[in-house]
Amino acid sequence: MNNDTSGQPASELDLQEILKKAEQQADFPDVPLDEFIPPTYEEWKENCIALLKGAPFDKKMYTKTYEGITFDPMYTRAGTEDFLPKHSFPGMDDFLRGARPNGYIKAPWGIAQSCDETMPKDNNELLRHEADKGSTIYNVRLDRATLAGRDVRDAARPGEEGCSIMTLQDMHVLLDQLQLDKTPLYMYAGRSALPLLALTVAALRASGRDVRQLHGIIGADPIGELAAQGSLSKPLTLLYDEMADCAAWATANTPELRTVMVRSDVFSRGGANDIQETAYTIAAAVVYLRAMLKRGLSIDDAARQIMFCFSMGANFFLQIAKLRAVRPIWAQIVQAFGGGKEAQRMHIHARPALFFKTIYDPYVNMLRNTTEIFSGVVGGLDSFENAPFDEPIRKGDEFSRRIARNVQIILQEEFGLLQPIDPAGGSWAVESLTRQVRAKVWQEFQTIESKGGITAALADGYPQSQIAAVLSERFKNIELRRDRIVGNNMYPNMTEKRLDPRPEDAEAIRTARIAEVEAYLSDLDDEFKEQQLQLLAEAQDDRLTAAIRAAAAGATLPELTETMRGQEAQAEQVTRIEPHRWSERFEALRQRTEGYREQTGENVRIFLANMGPIPQHKARAEFTTGFLQVGAFEILGNNGFATVEEAAAAAKESAADAVVICSTDATYPEIVPALAPKLHEVLPDATVYLAGAAPKDLLETYRLAGIDDYISVRANCYQILQSLQQKKGMMS
Repeated sequence: MNNDTSGQPASELDLQEILKKAEQQADFPDVPLDEFIPPTYEEWKENCIALLKGAPFDKKMYTKTYEGITFDPMYTRAGTEDFLPKHSFPGMDDFLRGARPNGYIKAPWGIAQSCDETMPKDNNELLRHEADKGSTIYNVRLDRATLAGRDVRDAARPGEEGCSIMTLQDMHVLLDQLQLDKTPLYMYAGRSALPLLALTVAALRASGRDVRQLHGIIGADPIGELAAQGSLSKPLTLLYDEMADCAAWATANTPELRTVMVRSDVFSRGGANDIQETAYTIAAAVVYLRAMLKRGLSIDDAARQIMFCFSMGANFFLQIAKLRAVRPIWAQIVQAFGGGKEAQRMHIHARPALFFKTIYDPYVNMLRNTTEIFSGVVGGLDSFENAPFDEPIRKGDEFSRRIARNVQIILQEEFGLLQPIDPAGGSWAVESLTRQVRAKVWQEFQTIESKGGITAALADGYPQSQIAAVLSERFKNIELRRDRIVGNNMYPNMTEKRLDPRPEDAEAIRTARIAEVEAYLSDLDDEFKEQQLQLLAEAQDDRLTAAIRAAAAGATLPELTETMRGQEAQAEQVTRIEPHRWSERFEALRQRTEGYREQTGENVRIFLANMGPIPQHKARAEFTTGFLQVGAFEILGNNGFATVEEAAAAAKESAADAVVICSTDATYPEIVPALAPKLHEVLPDATVYLAGAAPKDLLETYRLAGIDDYISVRANCYQILQSLQQKKGMMS
């Protein structure tokens, strides 16, 4: 060992000596800690108030949500002692703490990356590729024409938003080489699962594969489709008949396959809060339970057929609370129907809420999706479909799908999220929120039941009006920038280049699909097919078996759908819940500016009348710039002016459409009366703004001087930007 200390500073030598002595010290005297008095809540509050510098504590420290829940600034054991789950364990009791006793330790949550290539062959290749790269579920997303049971030859855009399936050959190609005995298959079927399930079973049997090993879900949600579309081609009673047929057949023949997928996305995309989304989804599931019970299924078999698909939204803690709260509610409902413990166990699939995704600064969607996965996993979901970040713009590509998939893999294999069971359990904040969410969801569910159930409520317009009210509140808060959307109404990236939407050649796809379908149809025994379709039309029960035989004979998806139309009856019609995204209005603003600039070479020009030295105007000039850049306007900045004459002369030279006076509250009483009239004189058509909010006693003075409006934290950003566009002629 080299003990040479030459050349080392004296301070370092002193430190080494201290450490050496510390190593030799074996016994340390006891240090009494009773002299340290723990601070009280009141002392903490007093310190907060002091730091707020006059801002009201109750207003600044408490956060109200769209659910009618108020987030406390701090949660304590004292406030949650009465309802902490002290004697409850995961996978037991009412399933508050999770559906399985061992959480994800034995079986990680399923990675269900959606595969939406238009052509069945391409989608098959994508499914196998996803499985090779880490997905653990074959998740097939079907196009609109398939979900509607429409003939490809009559569809305007085959492949819109998903894979086009029409024939037995299509299904055979789609499922070719998929290891369905090992990997679950997820396929949302729209209003009825029967035609797609028939095609699936017929294709597997034709390939000599064991149908009994099929597991996952081929599931329908007719009420969700009714709410999303506003009408259905069949009455709900007939769709419930088909649902019961599928459920009974699956129970007997594919016991690990579910046939009902209750989806919340129609409500979440409408702008619903988490209470509404959850309550209405639960209400739809209860209708399905009753329909299946009425048609002869047991409660255990009926409940076993249902999978829930929830949208994970932006509020991290509420998403955790939502999933933890909904499991006990569902267990309580199934128990009330007489269902056993296994039937009470809820199966939850989830995906990011499309409502909270943006087309501007779209890479931020990766971060949004990650927090939503995290909250869902902490909340105890069973499987997750992470959307590519470019979902609002186009179908995903290799890059966006890889990132989406790998987020989940990283959380499982690098992040260590598989190990803790109910990691949020016992959290004073989460337990408190869970309790509140549970109570509010149950209350709203009871409201729906009092109205005769979700279908009657939809017919009456109740959920639509409730969701519309929340959507309106969301848009108002976004306009005022109380809700901040990164890259959209706040912090816009002015250098970004829009992603190429990569539109598919709809006509070429349609031509190719028609050629495939007609080639298949030309080689069928039409007489035998028609016989099987006639038997299906005449079937009074076990229609799925008849549909499988018809599909095996070559019957297409639209033929199966049309044959089971049944007697003419009035189908339900409701006011549809329109889909939205929270950023759509600001996106439209910016697109309008960009389109006008491309067409005319012009833009809304904003001149900043910065008064005084830089420290005097800098803060408000920067705020104003960020405020107006949201509309993609041209901002004309400068280092400030010493006199109002200089500012007015520069404003005139700019030929701006609007001028914003930027300085301090202390200087405005002198500057505004002198400068504002000069600005109107040199730019008679310009709008003159003041950066900041004027005191009440000066409002009239500033108005008379020529201030048209104010740009401040309380200003309606959307309305101001829109008014400038109107004045420029960008919109009528």
